[in-house]
Amino acid sequence: MIIAIDGPAAAGKGTLARRLAAELGFAYLDTGLLYRAVGIGLKRAGGEPDNKEDATMAAQRVTPACLQDPALRSDEAGQLASKAAIVPGVRAALLEFQRDFARTPPGGAKGAVLDGRDIGTVVCPNAACKIFVTGSLEVRAARRAKELRERGEAVIDERVLQEMRERDERDTRRSSAPLVPARDAFVLDTSDMNAEEAFQAALAHVRSRMG
Repeated sequence: MIIAIDGPAAAGKGTLARRLAAELGFAYLDTGLLYRAVGIGLKRAGGEPDNKEDATMAAQRVTPACLQDPALRSDEAGQLASKAAIVPGVRAALLEFQRDFARTPPGGAKGAVLDGRDIGTVVCPNAACKIFVTGSLEVRAARRAKELRERGEAVIDERVLQEMRERDERDTRRSSAPLVPARDAFVLDTSDMNAEEAFQAALAHVRSRMG
């Protein structure tokens, strides 16, 4: 069984996906890390995320080992990832990586949970269960600012809000695989939910799809 979880930044989809995978004994892939790996790889190589050739080559070099890099969790990596994800060649290079994981979950798991921005629409359009996790821009920006402070990073709330607004615009307006809910997705707005409430709502939906 494949569970596809999509949504914008800081909506809570990563926490939700990890908990669902643990609860169900499924393998978990944070596909956003793939794009962050591309962005960080580009920066270290002196490339530019807006350069299609540089970005595509960086995507072709991504391996599972790259996903263990602590630098991928930084806010800078998220911004670089959003810019690189606009490039069609990047998305094409990472598509098979994601589909292979879904088709053959590692460790002999009986299913897979993938979270990202185009899982239910492009990567796994035939997934048995699709969830689109969202939330208001202001709530999501506040969550991201809190997360960054807890990591010890200096944060200006207004800048976090503006960067998230810009990222939302890039993600929803890109020509290749824009961020939109799949037509058959369960839309979960977490603006007024805590993590436990969001998890219980998602789990109930997943179980309804499992029969």
